Amino acid sequence: MPDAEDVRRIALSLPDSTEKIAWSMPTFRVAGKMFATLPEDESSMAVRCPKEERDELVLAEPGKFWVADHEAQFAWIRVRLAVLEDESELHDILADSWRQAAPPRLLDLHPDLGLPAGERRRE
Repeated sequence: MPDAEDVRRIALSLPDSTEKIAWSMPTFRVAGKMFATLPEDESSMAVRCPKEERDELVLAEPGKFWVADHEAQFAWIRVRLAVLEDESELHDILADSWRQAAPPRLLDLHPDLGLPAGERRRE
């Protein structure tokens, strides 16, 4: 099962990503814009997620996803690390969040990063 160090390693492997402590917790940013945090005891992470998708994820997998009360008005979702299948799933979630925060110049340089396999460009 992935842990906080896996989150840190994968988040920092994404293009132009950095780590910064904010609100007494590690946050991960792309071009200065936050895309993930490791709140509380680092047993979960918070990532960007459109509200309409977020609600579907929480309903489909409430043991894995939830919305913290103070984040309800924002497009963020919490993910329990202990229930992720593997590092591949962790990477996909982080890359999707990275994509939502990344500026157009980075999306142009990495067009497939964070897209589901069925949506990736064919070379």
